[in-house]
Amino acid sequence: MTAAQRGKAGEELAADFLQEKGYRIIARNFHCRGGELDIVAAKDEILAFVEVRTRKKGGMVSPVESVTAAKRKKVIAAAYAFLEEHSEWQQTMQPRFDLFLIEADGDAPEDWQTDYLCDAFQL
Repeated sequence: MTAAQRGKAGEELAADFLQEKGYRIIARNFHCRGGELDIVAAKDEILAFVEVRTRKKGGMVSPVESVTAAKRKKVIAAAYAFLEEHSEWQQTMQPRFDLFLIEADGDAPEDWQTDYLCDAFQL
């Protein structure tokens, strides 16, 4: 499995997890000039901007360590762009930045170790 395939499988795993927890997926792979949002999901009054980080188990950098200050800045910029394009979500929803972290041990997503961090970083 290539890194791109692993990343795509990780995003599928994250979307499935969110839906099982009662989130509604609003957007996936939202691209804008400043960056990208992996998943935008809504539940109750929360609009979660979810960054999915998939890394091989035992790699040099863990999934959480891969979310650098520069990456957080890009996610925040993309969230602003999303809200500008979709102003209907601004009035009633509280934005939040979450992380779905995956340590991939092999090619079978069902064997991967996952962790979900709500409100992982702030503006």
